[in-house]
Amino acid sequence: MMNNIKKGIIIVVSGLLLNQTTKAQNKIDLKEVIKTTSTQYARAVNEYKDSTRFPRSTKPDGTLRTVKSDDWCSGFFPASLWLLYDLTKDDFYKKAAIKWSVALEKEQYNTTTHDLGFMMYLPFGAGLNDTKSEAYKQIIIQSAKSLATRFHPNVGVIKSWDYKQYTYPVIIDNMMNLELLFEASKLTGDDTYKQIAIKHADHDMENHFRKDFSSYHVVDYDSLTGKVLRKITNQGFADESAWARGQAWGLYGFTVMYRYTHDKKYLDLANHIADFILNNPNYPKDGIPYWDFNDPKIPDTYRDASAGAVMASALLELKNYVGKEQKERYYKQAEKILSTLSTPEYLASSGNCNFIIKHCVGNWPKGKATGEIDVPINYGDYYYLEAIMRYKKTKK
Repeated sequence: MMNNIKKGIIIVVSGLLLNQTTKAQNKIDLKEVIKTTSTQYARAVNEYKDSTRFPRSTKPDGTLRTVKSDDWCSGFFPASLWLLYDLTKDDFYKKAAIKWSVALEKEQYNTTTHDLGFMMYLPFGAGLNDTKSEAYKQIIIQSAKSLATRFHPNVGVIKSWDYKQYTYPVIIDNMMNLELLFEASKLTGDDTYKQIAIKHADHDMENHFRKDFSSYHVVDYDSLTGKVLRKITNQGFADESAWARGQAWGLYGFTVMYRYTHDKKYLDLANHIADFILNNPNYPKDGIPYWDFNDPKIPDTYRDASAGAVMASALLELKNYVGKEQKERYYKQAEKILSTLSTPEYLASSGNCNFIIKHCVGNWPKGKATGEIDVPINYGDYYYLEAIMRYKKTKK
């Protein structure tokens, strides 16, 4: 009897210690995180004088890789500066954000890319929120007009790439650009943009997802009939694999769709995508996914911190639309991801070409020379900062 009591005490005490340890591991020092991230970007602003070249990632030799304004990643650096202004209220970041956003203005007329949401809405949407600038409002509207030119009514989706090896390709990433269209409808009162976004999302729901709610990367359509020609995973391990950042884009994108429409089908899909990620046997306990859930080399393969950052930010929004049990689950998972990303393993306090987050994977099949493998990438920084902003608001 006494032995059983002792065993029970040990189990209870062990459980309490484990619970305390888990809480300690998930504790995020927001003050220190904001200090570290803002210091890194202050160095970047002071070192990168040419605002016609945008810091994107690092090269295999560790030197900075920059891109022109028409690159799909050009908007993340100025958008991150706007987030840092919101986090610090330091006009240094606002001034820098304005400078780097202005350098993007001409891309509002770019009709050759589907990524105007990333490129234009992220910086100018944040800028509009902080400054109420009429000029920023008009840039957002014109950017939406340019994006809408890539919508084909016969197919019902926005064309992603103009690459010749495809007929009419749509990538899951494109879900992230629909917010621009919704905002344009709000700013103009013209529902045309909103309806394009809804039609695109509905086609993605129908054609991009497998029975387990994992997502293909690319669906190629016939431009005349709208028939699906093929489904592939261009940047993942294999066509039938679950590329981690693709799953993150879907989770985030359909959460946004529910925010704007309150249509339960989008919420249901977002929850299913979350379940696929969180219940996946290959999803690490620390919350940072391997670059592809089906890489046969797991656990001896690369993590993708950028995918983790996108997931954390998405979950911190999705939790607002679900019941108590799911809310707690999503919040704790986002906190776990951010806790891991806020450790020295992933968060740079110096070096790293002044980027914040380490260990991202861009396009693994391209290889280390051009695929941005195990390097900092600016969208990893942006979604980490956005998730920190959202997390900070839960602590008020």
